[in-house]
Amino acid sequence: MKKLQIALLFAFSLVFILGCSLFAGAPATQAPVVNQEPVSAPPTLPPPPTEEIAPTSIPATQPPATQPPATQMYFTEEFNYDAGNWDVFYMGSGDGEETTLEYTNDHLTVDLGDEDVYMYYIYRPYEYENVKTTLNAKNRGRNNNNVSLVCRVTESGWYEFSVESGGLWYLYAVVLDEKYGHVGYNTIDNGGARTLKQGKEVNEYTLECNENELTMWVNGEKLKTTRDSRYALPAGKVGFNISSLNVLPITVDVNWFRIEEP
Repeated sequence: MKKLQIALLFAFSLVFILGCSLFAGAPATQAPVVNQEPVSAPPTLPPPPTEEIAPTSIPATQPPATQPPATQMYFTEEFNYDAGNWDVFYMGSGDGEETTLEYTNDHLTVDLGDEDVYMYYIYRPYEYENVKTTLNAKNRGRNNNNVSLVCRVTESGWYEFSVESGGLWYLYAVVLDEKYGHVGYNTIDNGGARTLKQGKEVNEYTLECNENELTMWVNGEKLKTTRDSRYALPAGKVGFNISSLNVLPITVDVNWFRIEEP
């Protein structure tokens, strides 16, 4: 009996020792717990300023449309701006205050608001003795007006080549004082312009003042060369004229005006 108890005790001890060895070599089934510091959120940035910042101004690369260019003696005026280098005056019995001048789409629109108004548009910076001028214009109103070119314009008078919308033309010496014994539009020569396009059409008018000779063209065709020894007007300014007669409306688009050497 005593031998049996010893055997059982030995067997129990052996089983206990083997069990402890087995469990000691087994891998852990749970990850170790690591103490971590709490992570703070990134700092909040302040909102952008609500004050508006004015944009930086950019200098213009071209002058405004209302600013006239530097003056030139010979050039082509295309009317991209107001009358900075030009003078405007009126003659006739009508009211020039009813006239409107509008600069649009590279031309000058002249609207004469009254009958018998002669509007003169004169280039101010230079005076010319010998010069050639050409006007390109379109009639937009009634076919009853005059388009003229003038040279040697002074306070005493000028030469004027005037073409009626019906095809007749006149060459005047306009005298504004008593030097020659009379005042007014004095006819030097006249005739007909077969090449003039009547109605709402575009025409070109040319006048050359060279010494005592005055030569006139309409749409490239020479009308005549006339010599003047009576008035012998001196050097002066150049320009053009749009005139109403006895009907309205009179509206003309002046597309360009050229000043060149004869």
